[in-house]
Amino acid sequence: MQIHVVQPGQSLWGIAQAYNSTTQNIIEANQIEDPERLVVGQALVIPIYGSFYWVQQGDTLYAISQRFGLSVETLAQVNGINVNTPLYVGMRLYVPPMQKRDAEVNIYIEPTGESISEELLTEARNVVPYLTYLAPFSFEARRDGSLDPIPTEGLPDIAEAGNASLMMVVSNLENGQFSGELGRAILQSTAVQEVLLENIVDEARRIGRVTDIHFDFEFLPADQREAYNNFLRRAADYLHGEGFLISTALAPKTSAEQAGQWYEAHDYRAHGEIVDFVVLMTYEWGYSGGPPMAVSPINEVERVINYALTEMPANKIMMGQNLYGYDWTLPFVEGGEYARAVSPQRAVELARDYNVTIQFDYTAQAPHFNYVDEEGNAHKVWFEDARSIQAKFNLMKRLNLRGISYWKLDFAFPQNWLLIEENFNVVKRQTE
Repeated sequence: MQIHVVQPGQSLWGIAQAYNSTTQNIIEANQIEDPERLVVGQALVIPIYGSFYWVQQGDTLYAISQRFGLSVETLAQVNGINVNTPLYVGMRLYVPPMQKRDAEVNIYIEPTGESISEELLTEARNVVPYLTYLAPFSFEARRDGSLDPIPTEGLPDIAEAGNASLMMVVSNLENGQFSGELGRAILQSTAVQEVLLENIVDEARRIGRVTDIHFDFEFLPADQREAYNNFLRRAADYLHGEGFLISTALAPKTSAEQAGQWYEAHDYRAHGEIVDFVVLMTYEWGYSGGPPMAVSPINEVERVINYALTEMPANKIMMGQNLYGYDWTLPFVEGGEYARAVSPQRAVELARDYNVTIQFDYTAQAPHFNYVDEEGNAHKVWFEDARSIQAKFNLMKRLNLRGISYWKLDFAFPQNWLLIEENFNVVKRQTE
């Protein structure tokens, strides 16, 4: 698999020729809407076996082999050259496919209304081969220990067809917001907790194909930190006894003392000891109500993960990842107009429609661009592409993390799933 960034004057036909591919294969892989109008700076996934590398000034065969995790001898052999052959700038070398490693992959799915839309079900069918878990979001816990159910019809069958399982998300959402006081009511009553856990298990068995119970309790008061830890200990004992895994979602912290109600009740070390794995919510640095910036800049993501690794083992960490970007109207005004969420596909279409070049921030490892709409309003767009996702996958592999968890199924990003297949053997869990 090759990632190619479109340069000025390039055509799809010329790109296909350079990689011994076909225009149709590239169109299908990237779901290109208008093949005659590529965007300068647009990242394309080229569906070939292995990849090609063009020698740059100062390159050596050793340095190139190290970059791709190969021996010098292997790189020389597959290219039919001697290890001492001089390289010249522009020389094309073939690089065999990277070795895959095992990883778990989750994606949250958020039904709205009384049923799941056919469009959302279709998207679930498309991506389920690449998933360990499909996670309906969310079953809302109530102050008496009951659960507010959500529609799940069709999801167990989709999971079964893709040999995936369901992750049952239980949250402290109330009236559309995470409620610290709802959390307190649950965490301060063992009687309520016992009822809640029984209701969770009953609902999980009713749905079918659930292997993991996932607690997403956010905005908890700081004084509920140990109460939350104790609840998770009780939940882990009970759920393990019933044959389920248990996991939690954690706010993106960089230290144990990080202040703020999103952070203080989330005890990384305790969660690492108690639950089977965690999902770090490593996204939303750039968010709809904030100033324009990358949604999950890799430098910030790595800071969170590096802290987490001081508190828990790597095999318990799933990195959170957004499947969307934002389109901000400029100038940004605090408390003003919210940014509009856009899929990676839509972001490229915007750049194409307004004839602007896509830039790439190498610190954040994220693409972005500016445009001016028909009314004269300036815009800034940050989004994800094949380069930004591959950078996250490289980080996952370097730090030996358990896997990746996406928020959320609703945004078209075909390149992501091709790169999942290229990089990982997706773990599949056995269900009853």
